[in-house]
Amino acid sequence: MIIPKTRAQIELMRESALLVSKTLGLIAKEMVPGVTTLKIDKLAEEFIRDNGAVPGFKGLYGFPNSLCVSPNAQVVHGIPNNVPLQSGDIISVDCGVLKNGYYGDHAYSFAIGEVTPEAQKLLQITKESLYIGIREFKAGNRVEDVGNAIQKHCEQHGYGVVRELVGHGLGTKMHEDPEMPNYGKRGRGKLFVEGMTVAIEPMINMGTKNIKHLKDGWTILTADGKPSAHFEHNVALIDGKPEILSTFKYIYDALGMVSDEEEEFRIDNTKI
Repeated sequence: MIIPKTRAQIELMRESALLVSKTLGLIAKEMVPGVTTLKIDKLAEEFIRDNGAVPGFKGLYGFPNSLCVSPNAQVVHGIPNNVPLQSGDIISVDCGVLKNGYYGDHAYSFAIGEVTPEAQKLLQITKESLYIGIREFKAGNRVEDVGNAIQKHCEQHGYGVVRELVGHGLGTKMHEDPEMPNYGKRGRGKLFVEGMTVAIEPMINMGTKNIKHLKDGWTILTADGKPSAHFEHNVALIDGKPEILSTFKYIYDALGMVSDEEEEFRIDNTKI
């Protein structure tokens, strides 16, 4: 059952989403060759707790850490460890927080040092597909309109769109209805309604769409060992249009980047 939110509830969700955004911005400057993902995880957890929230992932379904960190052929749900990152790695960092009773949950894929042109293109196309999908989250559309838009953009570049992992509704629970697949046919799935809040998150592989699982019970890998990328935003349907509650601005500030990619999805830019 879809659970629409009031404007007041959406503002609480924005606070949670922006804390995730600030956490990702904090660690962005640390994402360099030689750093371990356990160090990144510790920094993130301390920052989240210092800001009056708790890590949304730690203990959720038994997950052991505050961040999911998934380098290269790992798609999602990677467990932080003591292996140093190397130049040329790409790594998805997925973060969640619980604050004021509501979850924030989004992700960014970082390039570590100098990455190959092929890896850089995978990151670019996957992030483009996120915004292409968000544009379809509007009054009158349905769930698979979003997935279809993401799928078409990525498959035309020869990439595999993961089927087993999907975005989701978000609110007082980390995972609410509806599921938000990154593939589908236009006109199918649940109808979007005013006040919906969702996490849209393309998970796109350089090669096959197929995946496999590590024996740790969490880490998901591409079946062919080729890299994967993952970007995620939290979005609310307000006045029939998508408004992004999260932001990559703090990441871009940390990395010295400038982007206007989020502008069309912001009703009030003073809130970030």
